[in-house]
Parts: sequence; C-alpha cells; structure tokens
Amino acid sequence: MTFASRRIFKMASQSQGIQQLLQAEKKAETMVSEARKRKTQKLKRAKEEAQAEIRNYREEREKQFVEYQREHMGSKDDFQAKIEEQTTVRLQQVSDSVNQNKNKVIERLLSLVYDIKPELHENLRT
Repeated sequence: MTFASRRIFKMASQSQGIQQLLQAEKKAETMVSEARKRKTQKLKRAKEEAQAEIRNYREEREKQFVEYQREHMGSKDDFQAKIEEQTTVRLQQVSDSVNQNKNKVIERLLSLVYDIKPELHENLRT
C-alpha cells in the first residue's frame, strides 16, 4: 500500500468515523427529544389526574356538608316555615295586646288632654 492509498484509506476511515459519530449524536438527540416528550406527557397526565381527584374530593365534601347542614340545621324550607310561624304568632300577640289596651290608652290620652292644670314653669317660680 502506498502512502497516498494509506492516506485515502485513513481519510475514508476518519470520514466513516465522523459519520458514525454524527449518526450516534443524531440518534442520541432523537432519544433525548422523545424522552422529553414522554416526560411532558406524564406530567400533563399527572396534572389531569390530580385535578380530577381534587374535583371528586370537592364534590364529595360538598355533599357531606349539605347532608350535615340538613341534619343539624334543617332545610331552607323548614327554616323559612319556622320564621313565618314565629312571625304570625308574634303579630297575633301584638294584635291581641292592641285590642286589650286600646280603650285604656284612648282614655288615658283623653284624660291628659282634658285635664289641664296650669302651673308656672320652674324658672319663673323663683
């Protein structure tokens, strides 16, 4: 083998080595890119699952709260009915009190209006 042929062979093998390195680098880049895509997909899937769990937990707790509220406080309709009943009872009590004391109040007012006792004001007495 001559010097020129060895040089060509050496250059060809170097070129082939460079090509292999470039191919390996490209393959590694592809693998890294795919790994990043998989990682992104896993993170996205984990986030969606977490949001679904949060949503389910919130719905469950809201149901429990409504049930607790219904047990301990009664429903809104029950509460409103109690208020209306109490209001009706109180209005009836006030009405009865007015009817019982109406004549006494009128007589007292008339007696105060008719029974005038003229007196000097205390500042004028001295």
